Amino acid sequence: MSLSSLFSSFVSTVYADAPAEEPKEEPKAEEEPAEEPAAEEEEEEEPEDPLPEIIEECKETKACAAAAHHFAHCEEKVNAGEGFPHEDCVEELYHMMHCVNNCSAPKLFAKLK
Repeated sequence: MSLSSLFSSFVSTVYADAPAEEPKEEPKAEEEPAEEPAAEEEEEEEPEDPLPEIIEECKETKACAAAAHHFAHCEEKVNAGEGFPHEDCVEELYHMMHCVNNCSAPKLFAKLK
């Protein structure tokens, strides 16, 4: 008998893909079943996230357009195989995101108030 078969005899196997089974409670004869609410509560709609729109606006501003253009040019060059070996555009991405974050933060917090 192997060690794994010994453990499996004590512990049941749980698979991540298997749906979780919830025990169903049956009302007892002497208890009344729980009443359903007469009207279902209306689900509140989550407000739309303004950040993606603000980020796109900031990428097009004069301050960040140069960094965004430089990043796009680097991506094109690397994807075409014309870059240096093991070259990536992480530095260009950081410069662009730094500019975009500095532009978008005040606008985002102003909308959240």
